[in-house]
Formats: sequence, structure tokens, C-alpha cells
Amino acid sequence: MTLATALPARSTLVDRVVPRSLISDAALVIAGTALVAALAQVAIPLWPVPVTGQTLAVLLVGASLGAARGAASLGLYALLGAIGLPIYSDAASGWSVLVGPTGGYIIGFVLSAAIVGWAAERRWDRGWLKAAVTFIGGSLVVFAVGLPWLSYSLGGFGLPNDLQATLVAGFYPFIIGGLIKAAIAAALLPAIWKAVERNDRTEA
Repeated sequence: MTLATALPARSTLVDRVVPRSLISDAALVIAGTALVAALAQVAIPLWPVPVTGQTLAVLLVGASLGAARGAASLGLYALLGAIGLPIYSDAASGWSVLVGPTGGYIIGFVLSAAIVGWAAERRWDRGWLKAAVTFIGGSLVVFAVGLPWLSYSLGGFGLPNDLQATLVAGFYPFIIGGLIKAAIAAALLPAIWKAVERNDRTEA
């Protein structure tokens, strides 16, 4: 029996290279949080929402870890940043960030990782087209949560918060970057899967 046949049908990429256990799951969740925190510091400062590498990390974490571990990893990221660890963009932290203009995006990361992970468990991360649909969808989930939150925050600052103003502040500047990040993830994950499966056949 090969590793490919021994694993459950809904295994994710990391399950092909890391034996599944509570300890490994915990370590992977923490590693996912660290990756998001690291790419959060790759940022172009904009107000109210900076351009960062976080979404790419969210997509990779969700697809690699699956729904439960991916959501847990991003939930841990949101929690640790809120209680004071400087892991949000530009080394920011605190509840004020989580309830501020970008808070909806951070919460959206959790839902995005869960949905992308759910799709990956059903093999949607193994071919370029399905992976692209998955990762673009995962990116849109972040905006679906982040934009209403941003609109409310803009209104709290006494700034225009109609649909157009909200899109200008929190969506339009990110379209090209979001597509690039989704394309990177959609190229990377299937390529890694092919390498892993090739190695399985060689060992068999």
C-alpha cells in the first residue's frame, strides 16, 4: 500500500508529508499563523487598508492545512494580534486594529481559509483551473467580510461610506494584486502536488 492509498480521500498537501497527530496539527496551525504574520509585514502603506502579502499566505495556509486547521491558524492570528503581539500589518496589534477599518479583512481571513481548505480537501487545489477558481473565490470572501466592516468604520470617521467610496478605499486598489496572488497560489499548489505524487510513484 502506498502513502497515497493509505491517506483518507480528503487529505491535504501537508498530510502527504507530515504524519497526522495532535502535536503535528498544533505545530502546523502555529506555522500557518507565523506565515501570515510574516507576509503581513510585506506591505505597501495605504489608508485605510494597506496592500500586504497576507492574502497569499491565507490562501496557501487554507489549501495546505484544510478547513479546520486553516481556520484555526487564522483565528489564532486574529487573536494573538488582538491581545498585543505585533503581527498585524506594519507590526500593529491590539483590539483597536481588529475593530478598526481593517478588522473585517482579518476576520474574513478566517472564513477564507476555511472555504479554501474545504475546497482543497475535495482536490480543488490540484489542477490549475480549479485552483484558480478556488483562490479567486477565497480572495473574494475576504472582501465580502471586509468591505461592509470598512464601510461602517469609514462612517464612524465621518467619511463617505457609500458603496463607491467603500470600493475605492478597500477593493479597487487590490484587484490586480489579488489576481496576482491567486495566480501564484494556483501555480504553486498544483506544482507541489505533482512533485509529491511523482515521488510517491517513484517510491512505489
